[in-house]
Amino acid sequence: MASLKEVRARISSINSTQQITKAMKMVAAAKLRRAQDNITQLRPYAQKLSQMLGTVSAGAETASENPYKQARPVERVLLIVVTSDRGLCGAFNTNVVKGALTVMDEKYAAQARSGNVEIMAIGKKGAEAFQRRGFKVNTAHVDAFGSLSFATVRTAAEEAMEGFANGRYDVVEVIYNEFKNAAMQIVRTEQMLPIVSAEKPGSSGTGTPAAAINYIFEPSEEEIITELIPKTIKIQLYKAVLDSNASEHGARMTAMDKATENAGELLKELRLVYNRTRQAAITTEILEIVGGAEALASA
Repeated sequence: MASLKEVRARISSINSTQQITKAMKMVAAAKLRRAQDNITQLRPYAQKLSQMLGTVSAGAETASENPYKQARPVERVLLIVVTSDRGLCGAFNTNVVKGALTVMDEKYAAQARSGNVEIMAIGKKGAEAFQRRGFKVNTAHVDAFGSLSFATVRTAAEEAMEGFANGRYDVVEVIYNEFKNAAMQIVRTEQMLPIVSAEKPGSSGTGTPAAAINYIFEPSEEEIITELIPKTIKIQLYKAVLDSNASEHGARMTAMDKATENAGELLKELRLVYNRTRQAAITTEILEIVGGAEALASA
């Protein structure tokens, strides 16, 4: 059985740890509120912009000539993996890394074997995980969460778009955690490039003709699509990063809450051990005193 001094030291250490986890939970909760507001406000805009692009470009002849819609045989792949810069957020980062590895195994196994899968890491934890596994990792954007803004994410999106347009990549996919609530994050994989063509106007997707929509373009149709496609791509990546940011704070808040509860349970057990050890020490001392008194009395 541990000595009283050792048990007291452990109780003091766990008390300090519990205070830290409580503080981290409160900080994560405060950050989560802001991050949740940001993604909640952006989602309708991003969804409407994507819907608008699909509707306008479905029947536009010029859309098929856009460099971001050109489908090619897949030989070189870029995976944009969005993780966090810090740990202590449960399985948040591990799930994203596993999701990216699953995508490689199921869709790009041949490209991965030939070394034609490159990782663009947004977040330090993802960069470190894939560097340990020997992948080619672009670490230019790992500090995006330090000063998260659309301008920061736009740089990463433009780099991926330029690489696709120049033929450096044949497909670009984004793997990230989608925010549902503080206790639930869902790993999502979305194809960023090439843009998946929407169904043409006049088709409902079930074989039943839908009502055709006639548009009047101002300025020209070509100008609108040329401006709309790059903007939509950047907004979609920004949405993924904001989703991941909110998910990170939710995961950290949940992890720190669980750690605080576990520390409380451990403190209860240690206090019981401390009391039992103290009682045993007192009983031993009493027995020694009684034994000494009897020895003196019989002398």
